[in-house]
Amino acid sequence: MSNLTLFNSGVSLPDYLRNEDDITKSLAGQSNSKTISIKGGVWRMVSGGEEIARNEDRAMNVVIVAAAKTNSRTFFIGKYEEGKDVGPTCWSADGVKPNEEVPAEQRQFDNCANCPQNIEGSGDGKTRACRFSRRLAVSLENDIGGDVYRLQLPAKSIFGKPVDGKMSLQAYANFLSGHGVPISGVVTEMRFDTAEAVPVLRFKAVRPLTREEWELSKASGVSEEARRAIEFKFAVKADKTPALPVAFTQSPAAVEVAKVESSIEEVVEPVKRTKKVVVPDVPTDKPNVSDILSDWSTDDDE
Repeated sequence: MSNLTLFNSGVSLPDYLRNEDDITKSLAGQSNSKTISIKGGVWRMVSGGEEIARNEDRAMNVVIVAAAKTNSRTFFIGKYEEGKDVGPTCWSADGVKPNEEVPAEQRQFDNCANCPQNIEGSGDGKTRACRFSRRLAVSLENDIGGDVYRLQLPAKSIFGKPVDGKMSLQAYANFLSGHGVPISGVVTEMRFDTAEAVPVLRFKAVRPLTREEWELSKASGVSEEARRAIEFKFAVKADKTPALPVAFTQSPAAVEVAKVESSIEEVVEPVKRTKKVVVPDVPTDKPNVSDILSDWSTDDDE
């Protein structure tokens, strides 16, 4: 069974094979977190920074099991270059102020609202140089309770009013909220908007989850995989080359072991606190979800 088969068809991985073993982890040598990218208007499964599967369908059905509480911001110096791994210069998880780990010399301002990179025209044309995004944790419809993927949405997929039944994420969430339906309690269709020049997603509800699927969705939403999927942090890369412990002109015999050991700093890994996300049960006194969804059906599929 290929990666493409698992990603692109209705075949899901058996329960007894879901947990990655130590052998696979050691051979992979990196994080096993997975991402769904929409680069180039194509669904791409990315693991450890490498694309491992691709789906060229225009739509994909998922369950949104968790989402970052706020829209985030990122600012890059210069233009994007294909194949070049360059992190952002400045970033903000809450869209209010730069993250604490952003180096002082890279911070563009002390708050996002008044930042010069937030001014219209600071980017290409009339755009802002600092961009909005939102991270979601999603599961595939055919594998609810299985792998959780990170999906990062650009601003054009987040904002905007509904047009011809096509809803941005914000409009879709408002629509569901108005009917008392949790977004993690329905199968959501994500579809590329072919009217846009760049990859933009539109959303609509397909069907309610079964009771069993709903329990799996809630469990996935509070999992460690979901927490990592919506976490918004970047590693700060050092610009300076570490100094050699001994000058080349000095004899190795002249270096005392104690001095070498004392020069090694102990780095304590920061403790990450996991905030439990409580997903409420579907209210039993609300209208039948199946009836609501059937009323939403439209003929807007392209």
